[in-house]
Amino acid sequence: MKYFLVAGEASGDLHASNLMRSLKEVDKEADFCFLGGDLMQSVGGTMIRHYREMAFMGFIPVLMHLRSIYKHIQECKKAIKEYQPDKLILVDYPDFNFRIAKYVKKCLSQKPMVIYYISPKIWAWKEYRIKDIKRYIDKMFCILPFEVAFYKKHQYEVEYMGNPTVDALAKRDHKNETFAEFAQENHLENKPIIALLAGSRQQEIKNNLPTMLEATVSFEEYQIVIAGAPGISPSYYTKFRKNREVSIVFGQTYRLLQQAEAALVTSGTATLETALFQVPQAVCYKLPFKRLSSFIFEKLFSCRYISLVNLIAGRIIVKELFGKYFSSKQIREELTCLLYDASYRKKMKEGYQEIIHSLGQPGVSGKIAEQIYRQ
Repeated sequence: MKYFLVAGEASGDLHASNLMRSLKEVDKEADFCFLGGDLMQSVGGTMIRHYREMAFMGFIPVLMHLRSIYKHIQECKKAIKEYQPDKLILVDYPDFNFRIAKYVKKCLSQKPMVIYYISPKIWAWKEYRIKDIKRYIDKMFCILPFEVAFYKKHQYEVEYMGNPTVDALAKRDHKNETFAEFAQENHLENKPIIALLAGSRQQEIKNNLPTMLEATVSFEEYQIVIAGAPGISPSYYTKFRKNREVSIVFGQTYRLLQQAEAALVTSGTATLETALFQVPQAVCYKLPFKRLSSFIFEKLFSCRYISLVNLIAGRIIVKELFGKYFSSKQIREELTCLLYDASYRKKMKEGYQEIIHSLGQPGVSGKIAEQIYRQ
């Protein structure tokens, strides 16, 4: 069977690659064509475009790159038409993927089944997109337990079989690695680690990393290690590190989290991954016009939290420092609690255990692949 996949960022590349491996197990004739990244490429198939060429976020960057974005959309449409897949699998990345789904359903004479893997976060905002989902998506797979009730409210049936991040952790390398082994390979000091996960896109890194670094200056008994984002050049981080002795590791986020004492994390899948490693964290996310951003979130968004950890728990497990709460002073104060307040750390880890229980056991990718193949 022929599968065309679209993943527009690092987390999508990870989950799509695991799904592709599972599809190859259930479908020996599986053939892939995709927009994605290095992990998907490692599974095999034809890559049309790397996601790093499409990763624009924020109103101004998107506006500046409208021509490129339009070109990528047209390129994707052309590739689908020529490839004629049996199944089209869209992975999150809604602004792009809704356009592709609409094109397939309205313009192609030979229409593949359109599957959405990892629901777009329309429960947070743009809830009106449920109309497009009903029109253009044949099957939706959710990865967050509370999404089932949201879609049920809209009379749209979805599948929830667990969260593929659990699979990714279960399949990771270096599970039994010691701190000494990790430190020696990466030329790190013999000091406990504060991990900085500042985002997967250049704009996110530019917005968040300088303040994160400023907040960690006084913690001299710890070493600061940045998780380098895939597709971002090491030289891009140099201007933010300046003259500080700050380390950076690429392609080793899970290994880094396994050894970290605490972490500063931008919102997104990384907050959930950090929780699954039971690393105390603060969620840090810079938004323009701090007070206005906080007001807009509180008044216009449909959800109460920005981190997956708190959204899944339905309550505050980790502190969310965004909008008017995003500053080096407030991040430093929270980091102090994470590192030195034993009861605070213990309470956060107990909250993590609730989340881990709700996400189920490994094997999610395999179960979803089986369903996609049998549809």
